[in-house]
Amino acid sequence: MARLCPLFSGSSGNSYYIGNEKEGVLIDAGRSAKQIENALKTNGLDIMAVKAIFVTHEHIDHIKGVRVLASRHNIKVYATKGTLSALEDKGELNGKYDYEVISPDGNEVADMEIKSFPTSHDCCESCGYVINTADKRSLAIATDLGYISDKVRNAVSGCDTVVIESNHDVNMLQNGPYPYLLKRRVLSNSGHLSNDTCSAELANFVENGTTRIVLAHLSEQNNFPDLAYVTSKSALNLAGMVEKKDFILTVAPKENTSGSMIF
Repeated sequence: MARLCPLFSGSSGNSYYIGNEKEGVLIDAGRSAKQIENALKTNGLDIMAVKAIFVTHEHIDHIKGVRVLASRHNIKVYATKGTLSALEDKGELNGKYDYEVISPDGNEVADMEIKSFPTSHDCCESCGYVINTADKRSLAIATDLGYISDKVRNAVSGCDTVVIESNHDVNMLQNGPYPYLLKRRVLSNSGHLSNDTCSAELANFVENGTTRIVLAHLSEQNNFPDLAYVTSKSALNLAGMVEKKDFILTVAPKENTSGSMIF
C-alpha cells in the first residue's frame, strides 16, 4: 500500500517520502542529510529505500541535503532543466551522483510514475509533482505557489491525496516583523499561498475526488497550524462537506515523528 510520510514541512525545511516500506522517492531534501536519514529512521523507513530525489526548486529549504544525501547513497536526482541549471550554479551538482531532467511524459521510479507540473515561484523553473502508484492511487505535492494556476488545478484534479501549501495568514504577515519588500514578495503571484487562497480551492479538489488534504509549508512567523486547519475546515464545511465523511484534513508537522499515512 502506498504511503506518504511528510518528514519535514515549513520555512526551515521540506522533505516528503512517498512509496512503501521497501522503496520510494523523496520530494525535496531541505534539511541536512543527517537530519533526513534520522527522520526516515524515526518514521520506520530506511534511507536505502529512497530510489530518487525529485526537487521542486533550488531554494535552500528544499535542497539543503540534496548534494550530500545523493552523493553518500548514490541516489539519482530529478528536476526541471531550470532547477538543475540553478543547482549547477550553486555547486550542488558535484559529479558524485546522477541527475536528469524530468521527462514531460513522467519518469518511472520505485514502481511509481512521477510527473511534474509548473508552479509560480520566484526561482528558475519551479514545479510540483503528481505521483501515481502501482495500486492506482495518486498524490499531488503543490507548495511554493504564488497562486493556483489552471495548470496546477488541472494537475491536482482527481488526485486521491493533495499536499497543498497554506503558508501564511495575510493579517499576521502584514502586521508582522518581515521587512516591506519581503512582505511584498510573499504576497505576490510568485510568492506563497495564504490560508484563505488555499482554503478557497479545497472544495473543488474534494468534488473532483480528493479525499485526503495535507496543509503544508506553513510559515513559522506568519501562521499557526490550528489557524491554517480551521480556515480550511471552515471553507469545506461552508461548501457542505463533512470531515471524515467527505474528506480528511491534516497539517504536515514541522518535523514528523508519528509515521506515515496510507493513501
